[in-house]
Amino acid sequence: MIEVRPFYTLGAANHGWLDARHHFSFANYHNPGRMGWGAIRVWNDDTIAANSGFPPHPHKDMEIITYVRTGAITHEDSMGNRGRTAAGDVQVMSAGTGVRHAEYNLEDEATTLFQIWIMPETQNAAPAWGARPFPKGDRAGQFVPLASGMGDADALPIQTPARVLGATLKAGTSTTYRFEPGRVGYMVPAEGKIRVNGEVANARDGIAIRDVTELTVEALEDAELVLVDALN
Repeated sequence: MIEVRPFYTLGAANHGWLDARHHFSFANYHNPGRMGWGAIRVWNDDTIAANSGFPPHPHKDMEIITYVRTGAITHEDSMGNRGRTAAGDVQVMSAGTGVRHAEYNLEDEATTLFQIWIMPETQNAAPAWGARPFPKGDRAGQFVPLASGMGDADALPIQTPARVLGATLKAGTSTTYRFEPGRVGYMVPAEGKIRVNGEVANARDGIAIRDVTELTVEALEDAELVLVDALN
């Protein structure tokens, strides 16, 4: 099953400093048909105005992955971590037993990002944070793990059996990805128009994937893709 969820159907909340689109129910957006997808609980498409951001707030028992599309985000947390994650790079936070953090756009331009929450396999694990660059050239023409709890050595570690993957495709090229039984996928093109197992999707559309063994993605335009592979 491939279900394309057009960008205009997503939940929306514009707070001035934050213009958010919600693929799944979140905050004041409630859609009983979109409460999550397997272990994936949140996928927010955020635009954060320059010199603004999220003040300190708590999280617990959630794997939170931030994929920065443009600009940069600066992270601070109660574990003493601080770091700046720029466009194309990724940060992860395992909230575990509990952590407070802030996410600020300290740049002079808007920052756009995907924030993805995946439910952990076990609760009350030790919290953790990490970030690293992922050059887009390294994922040209193929899906590369960016964050993983499945033993992918070059990915940022998360505490759940899932993968967050990235790929870039030139127009007219394609790539494939195979799912193991009992798993689901959710993919969003950060940029570009694509065809997924025959279904066409535009930039920032959501693509819900279930009961699919092999996923074939064709780029109808130059495309940048983010895919999550998680337990059903």
